[in-house]
Order: sequence, then C-alpha cells, then structure tokens
Amino acid sequence: MRKRKFFLVGLLLSACFLFCGTTTKAEAAGCEYYLGGMPAGFTLSEGGAEIIGLNEVAGEDGLYSPAEKAGIKVGDCIVAVDDIAVKNIADLNEALERCHGKPIKLTIKRNGETAQVETTPVKDAKSGKFKIGVLIRDTLTGIGTVTYINKETLRFGALGHGVSTDNFSELGIADSKVYLCSIVGVTKGTRGRAGELRGLFMNDKPIATADNVCVAGLYGTFDKNYNFSHLRTVQSAPVSEAKIGKACIYSTVDGICPQEYQISIVKVDENQKDNKNFVIKITDERLIDETGGIVQGMSGSPIVQNGKLIGAVTHVFLNDPTRGYGIGIEKMLVN
Repeated sequence: MRKRKFFLVGLLLSACFLFCGTTTKAEAAGCEYYLGGMPAGFTLSEGGAEIIGLNEVAGEDGLYSPAEKAGIKVGDCIVAVDDIAVKNIADLNEALERCHGKPIKLTIKRNGETAQVETTPVKDAKSGKFKIGVLIRDTLTGIGTVTYINKETLRFGALGHGVSTDNFSELGIADSKVYLCSIVGVTKGTRGRAGELRGLFMNDKPIATADNVCVAGLYGTFDKNYNFSHLRTVQSAPVSEAKIGKACIYSTVDGICPQEYQISIVKVDENQKDNKNFVIKITDERLIDETGGIVQGMSGSPIVQNGKLIGAVTHVFLNDPTRGYGIGIEKMLVN
C-alpha cells in the first residue's frame, strides 16, 4: 500500500548535533562511491516507546498521574516492562493490559543510561484500558538526502549532521528503515526563514536499513537489489584539496532524480570541528528560482569539485538562504 501522507522535513538542517553513534573508522583510500543527491524517507526507531508527553488518566474515582508520580520524564524511553522487552507502542499497551492494574516495573533509558522505576497503571474510565499517563511514539520519521553509497560495501552516509528529537535527548536507533521518496513541493527560503522540501514516501518496501546516527550523519546499508545503474561513480577528496571557487552540488527538489546545481565555495577551513568545513554560495539561478537557495531537506546533498566528492551541504544561513555550510567528506566516510 502506498503511503499518502506528506512529511515535513523534521530531521534535517538541525542546528543541534547531540547524537553519537558507535566507534567510527575512516573508509580506505581509493574507494569508489555512488554519488547521492537522491531523497530518502527515514523511519528511526529507538527500539522502545519514547515519552513525548505526560498526562492524567481519568479513573473511575478521580484523576491519576502514574508515570509522573514514578519520576518518568519527557524524553525517557521505555524498553521493558517487568523485564520483558518493549520494542514499540503495541508491546507497551499489551504489557499494561497484562498487569490488570497491579504494580509493574518499567525499565527506561535516559541520557544513555538505564534505570528501573515502579508504577501502578490505572484503568481508564472511558476506554476500560490500563494506562500510566504518557504520550508516546516508537519512531521518528523524516526526509533526508543521501550523500554517497560505497560501491563495494553498499554502506551509505546521509544528512551530514546529527538527528535531533524534540527534546534533544540522545537517540539510539534500532530496526530503522530507509524508503524511496519523491519531493512533491517546496516552501522557498527567505531572509530570516528557512524553506523546506516536502516529500512523499513512495512505498512500504525499504531500500536500505539504518544502524548508526552520529554528529556526522546517518549511516546504514543499501539493499543489494536497489537499482544503482543510474548513479554516477566518483572518488572522494579531503578538505585539503578543496579550493575557493566553482563547484557543484547534487540535490533533488522535484521528483526522485538528483540534478546538478552550480555553487561557489567561498571559504575552506579543514580544521573546523563543528562540521562547517565549507562556506558555500548557491550561484545556480534555477535552484534559487525554485527554492530560494538552501532549504531543509537538502542536508546531505553532495558537494563535488574537480570531479571528486569533497563534502555535503549541512546548514543554511538564515539571513541569506543562498549561503550555507558544508561538512568535509572525510568526516562522513565512517561505518
């Protein structure tokens, strides 16, 4: 069944890089990469039920707040009930029904650490279901741009920056999928306001899996049956080889096919530690006419100079959407 819901690009061009993945290691020199620029839909799961809000439960004899009383906070992730793993919202609901109103032990993750709390679910007077007074989600969904795919291993890198949840807590991902996506609309960027791409998930069959998120982006492995025949092959080059002057980016602002757009690199700083190794300026009038410049959803768009992959777009200047930052590709070549 085709997904017909439009997703605003909440994962992208975030100003916060608070997430660290597993230990990384640089790709071997001389590797060849499929050049990205194509949009992809991401569903990221922590492997539990994330608390996004607290509320009261209307019991038969009054209002109760079991979760708040137990010390549960927004941003916590429930990963087990009575030592039985909770992978999603359905698992949590089933566990609450099993307790029949008896006290339960919740295992939660908070800021990378695990703790256990006890609470007693309350039977909701209206629905008859047992609840603990939480608003929850089990996935974070958004749209991003794939930067590269390693031709040999099919490992990919995307976004070029960290992924932020609403409360800026650490995100650990499990059972996360990547889907084919089509860009169906653009809100143009203007001075003081970032624009955004609007996309549509094309189908329910994933094209890749994601297994790592860190300050340099989102990583995983493409399905070997994905059609790579239309993708250009490039080699990478370090920031030290980048020069001030003409370059290009590959990005998709309509449909599913990346287009080449001209830019100018106006500053290079290979020692910059905040993923801002380049300052770039969009010079391609086609892109400026369509988007106003850099918009949310273009994060991860590969930057190419002299035929080599040197980086990816990460941020936009709010006071000038034709300008933004880029990350050096060597920071993204991790697995």
